[in-house]
Amino acid sequence: MRALKRWLDRSLVAQAALIFLLGTGATALFRRNEHPVVWVTQGVLYSAIVIAFVAVQRRKAGRAAGTDARGVAELNRKIRHREVPRDPEERASMRRLVAAHLGQMEQGSRWLPYWLGAMGLVAAGILVLGAATGSLLYPLVVGGGLIAFCCWALWMRRRSLDRCHYMRAALQN
Repeated sequence: MRALKRWLDRSLVAQAALIFLLGTGATALFRRNEHPVVWVTQGVLYSAIVIAFVAVQRRKAGRAAGTDARGVAELNRKIRHREVPRDPEERASMRRLVAAHLGQMEQGSRWLPYWLGAMGLVAAGILVLGAATGSLLYPLVVGGGLIAFCCWALWMRRRSLDRCHYMRAALQN
C-alpha cells in the first residue's frame, strides 16, 4: 500500500490513470443508458481538466520550494511525517515550501466561511426539494454526505495547519 501511495504521489501519469478510471466509472454509474464511448470520452475530459490543475499546482509548488516535482513530493512526505531534514539546502527548500503552504491556507481561509455557507445552502435546498417531492431518502443521504465532506475538509485543514506550524517552528531552530 505504501508503494502505491508513493507512486500516486510522485507520478502524474498514475494520477491521470486513477482519475480516468474514477471518472469513467462515475459516468457509467450515473449515465447507464448512454453508449460506453460517451463514458470514456467524459472520463478523458475529466482527467484532462484535473491533471491540468494538478500540473499547475505542482509547478507552482516546485517554483516556491526551488526544486522539481519529485523533490516537492518528498518534502511533502517529510512534512506529513514530521521529519526535519538535516541538509541546509533541503531545510531551506522545506522552509520555502511550508511558507507557501501556509500562505495558501491563509488566503483560502478568507473564503472558507462562504464556501461552507454555500455548501449548507445546497444541502438545505436539496432537503427542501426532497420534502416537496415526497422523497426524503436521497436528499438525506446527499445532505449527510455534504455535511460529512465539510467536516472532513475542516479536519484536514486543521491537520495541515498543525503540521505546517510544527515544521515552521522546527526549521527555525
